[in-house]
Amino acid sequence: MGESGKEQEMSFWDHLDALRGTIFRSLLAVCLLAVLGFVFKRALFAAVLAPASEDFFLYRLLGWRFDLELINVEMSAQFFVHLQAAFSAALILACPYIIWELWRFIAPALYKGERRAVGTAFLMATGLFYAGAAVGYLLVLPACVQFFLNYSVSELITNSITISSYMSMFTSTVLMVGVAFEFPTVIWLLSRLGVLTRDQLYKGRRYAVVAVAFIAAIVTPADPLSMVIVAAPLYLLYEIAILLCSKSPEKPEADASAA
Repeated sequence: MGESGKEQEMSFWDHLDALRGTIFRSLLAVCLLAVLGFVFKRALFAAVLAPASEDFFLYRLLGWRFDLELINVEMSAQFFVHLQAAFSAALILACPYIIWELWRFIAPALYKGERRAVGTAFLMATGLFYAGAAVGYLLVLPACVQFFLNYSVSELITNSITISSYMSMFTSTVLMVGVAFEFPTVIWLLSRLGVLTRDQLYKGRRYAVVAVAFIAAIVTPADPLSMVIVAAPLYLLYEIAILLCSKSPEKPEADASAA
């Protein structure tokens, strides 16, 4: 267990109560941000609908042309899309606070060396999540929109995209690419805790390529371009994680005071 005698004396119910507080504060932060997102509807949907516009920078850069007109076919769909957009934005914005709450919960149970490693991993996780979300929003989502909008099995079929369908793709793409970018953080943390060594990571490159390709295929089941957009930075981050790892990492040991 951790260094503090007080921490060692905490019962199961004390830990459960602390976890409940962590979850409550995290959910409260998400709900408050969701309310703000719901109130500022115009700004929220200006960002959400930007990749559906032909004027989006990636379409102009690559010369992609398409005509997308989002439609609504259900009475309550726009209201629930509004809620979904508000909570999705809130979850993305609240990510640093949620990670900080998780850190507060687990830090007392860690040794000093473990706290340094896990604390650094949490900082990496925050930065990589936002980097992944940005890649998902700026590159992957537009590529998916362009691919699916122009995909057709017959000239007799006309694509009519609903706002609910677009919002589902928006949410899943941005969040899943953000989560996928946590892969290097997991690799680095396992190395720092002594579970993996740098030599093992070098030898596991072929498996890393397969894992990265699999993750990219799950996150972007669209076209090869989208897969490359996700897979390339993921593998690059894997190589960076190897460079950051010490050659023979040792598992952090307990402080003498923990005895």
